[in-house]
Amino acid sequence: MDTVLLWYVARASGLVSWVIVSAAVLWGLALSTRALGKRPHPAWLLDLHRFLGGLALVFTAIHVLAIVSDSYVHFGLVDVLVPLASTWHPVAVAFGIVSLYLLVAIETTSLLRQHLPRRLWRQVHFASFPLFAVSTIHLLTAGTDAGNLVLQGAVIAALAAVAGLTTLRLLAEHPGVAQREAARLRVDAQTVGSVANRNASA
Repeated sequence: MDTVLLWYVARASGLVSWVIVSAAVLWGLALSTRALGKRPHPAWLLDLHRFLGGLALVFTAIHVLAIVSDSYVHFGLVDVLVPLASTWHPVAVAFGIVSLYLLVAIETTSLLRQHLPRRLWRQVHFASFPLFAVSTIHLLTAGTDAGNLVLQGAVIAALAAVAGLTTLRLLAEHPGVAQREAARLRVDAQTVGSVANRNASA
């Protein structure tokens, strides 16, 4: 396959995967708060959340396969499966690898939810937050579109939405820790924002 086409496939699938991961996290937060109302949610709303997670995994697989197939940088399986093994931007690639493993863990436990203890499922599902964080950092450090103003605006909007819905959820469940969690999310947002600014000025 043409190297340029593979590069575009890798680039596009990575962007789409991040968008879907962000949408899945936001949809899950909306379901777990009162953002969609106080009444029980229809089954299709939960099905849509699961569908988004599965779709993100599909596009992530396409992203990885396109990178391995591309002969320009010469990524091997070890490079895309073992953090810091790559010689091309090893830290940035490592964030992507960690994102892959977190996504696989979340989706696997979601499929097996009925056969797992609820506490275990919840603990693994909370990995959605670090998944969103590390995938965003990977997008801004490994992607070639980090300096794109539209992408930067999308990242800022997603960060603000996740922070707002997380704070809303914590206020409803644990009013005492909501303030601390909101402060932590602001720090995460500032960190990702500084990464975006450095890539834009590079």
